[in-house]
Amino acid sequence: MTGKTHQEMLAKYAETIVKVGLNIRAGQRLIITLGATRGVPHQFSPLVHEITKAAYAVGAKYVEALWGDEEMLRLRAQHAPKDSFDEYPKWQIHAIMNMIEKGDALLSITGSNPDLLGSLDPEVIGKMQRIHLENWGAVSAKVTTNAINWCVVAAAGEAWAQKVFPDLKPEKAQEKLWDAIFEAARIDQPDPIAAWETHIANMRERAKYLQAKQFTGLHYKAPDTDFTLGLSDGHRWISAQSMAQNGIAFTANMPTEEVFTLPDRNRGDGVITATFPLSYAGTLIEDFQVTFENGRITKVNAKKGEAALQKLVDTDEGSHRLGEVALVPASSPIGQRGHLFYNTLFDENASCHIAIGRAYRFTLTGGEELNDEEFISAGGNISLNHVDFMIGSPMMDIDGLYKNGRREPVMRKGEWAFKL
Repeated sequence: MTGKTHQEMLAKYAETIVKVGLNIRAGQRLIITLGATRGVPHQFSPLVHEITKAAYAVGAKYVEALWGDEEMLRLRAQHAPKDSFDEYPKWQIHAIMNMIEKGDALLSITGSNPDLLGSLDPEVIGKMQRIHLENWGAVSAKVTTNAINWCVVAAAGEAWAQKVFPDLKPEKAQEKLWDAIFEAARIDQPDPIAAWETHIANMRERAKYLQAKQFTGLHYKAPDTDFTLGLSDGHRWISAQSMAQNGIAFTANMPTEEVFTLPDRNRGDGVITATFPLSYAGTLIEDFQVTFENGRITKVNAKKGEAALQKLVDTDEGSHRLGEVALVPASSPIGQRGHLFYNTLFDENASCHIAIGRAYRFTLTGGEELNDEEFISAGGNISLNHVDFMIGSPMMDIDGLYKNGRREPVMRKGEWAFKL
């Protein structure tokens, strides 16, 4: 791509993750999670080692990784006793929470096989996912309030690469996926950190524009989609960079092309059709529609993975409602690549999307200070889940709605309808 070796690109990627994604401060500790659904240790160790070196180079006090093996997860689903799925490694949660409570940094690396669990018993997979979400809830609560600087990035897992590029031999597929990751994360630029600074500034201007409009809702119109979504009073449009409660500015997703905010959990009506498959809990959900009434999901249907989609919605009451709405032009760099990644971190940045489940407290003015009941009363949503699915396309129009009934174009044919 740039004349640099793969190892040199990994080092640049790691440096950018540490300096832009996490923005680690001297004296902080860093914990890296590679959960059981996220990959196989030997595939990710070169990146983890480069991140570790980059973190120590900026003054990190201690770096630790919690490794996982997705094959162990599949074997458990296939062979473990049916009454054993309440078991969970709580020590991992304790380790992560210890770091968070002391103001340290959290990095999550994704790269799992999208089809890992798709052929297995959906009842078993549902139990495993629920117990994970229940135990992970304490971490999620800290993340959704931006308690610390956190970031999610990707590594090119072998099975994931084969899914994205099925016509290539495994080694070539993995090489091509790494190139795609580097490109999407701006690591192929002469100065990746400067490129990110420019991108963050541009995204911030989009968020400021939308914030000034104070829309009360959005209307989506596209083939097989006609959907009106309310926006909570006090909603905040957020873009690439956020400020953590520990005083550190960070970029939570690399890549990121979205501007997002808080939908009103009680105001959503109509039918929305997904434009990309959704990889959820090792199952690929394809060609699906979701119907809403008064903010609540009343019906789902899918040509593939419908049982998994229904299990997702039935996780808890909050999983019947929305927690995020995000705008992304169809011409985003990831959208222009012309292929699916089968990974939400990437596919959500190719398309407008909405998220089933938990809302981010920081998308509501003063939301971090509210208890659950107050947050729900303000239109926020509480759930074990937070699952994005993609709804945008070059055929989608979106209008911003005002209290007086007036509407204003926000997107036309999948592109921004306003210039800055």
